[in-house]
Amino acid sequence: MLKPSSSEPSALARTILFVSDEMTHAQLCRSALEEAGFIVLWTNGSSDALKVCAHHDGPIHLLLTDLVLPPPEFQLASTVNPFPHVNGFELAIRAIETRRDLRVALMCKDPEKELAAHGISRTRLPVLTKPIDRQNLVSFVQEVLRQAPPMLSRSNHAGTEHETEWFG
Repeated sequence: MLKPSSSEPSALARTILFVSDEMTHAQLCRSALEEAGFIVLWTNGSSDALKVCAHHDGPIHLLLTDLVLPPPEFQLASTVNPFPHVNGFELAIRAIETRRDLRVALMCKDPEKELAAHGISRTRLPVLTKPIDRQNLVSFVQEVLRQAPPMLSRSNHAGTEHETEWFG
């Protein structure tokens, strides 16, 4: 479900698509980011996030997503579904296919363990370790926005190792 920022954005504000199924965590992060001047679009799952990437009229500068996202209650496997329920890394790959200039970062509690659990040994994406404090979050987002968009695709991530940047 899309939860757009209610504050009035400045002309230079950057838009962040924030994906987390943890309501308390999402509220804390959204509040910190809005206070820092960002426009925050929040969804609680990958399917809604992919819909936002496809249909949002304005720019989206950063996708900040949990690596571990809840599975759907029921979903048939289908290669034609443009908005599937996937983990945060797969969400990043699919979102970049839709928005080439998108910067992406992952969040998780135990990056090494959680990446390995999803079959991801390493990634080029920055990873923010939870729990997250407000100041660290804003600094992390500002740093990621200064970087070039990642070069990810389904074809180049399978079977290759990438460098990981750890934050937090």
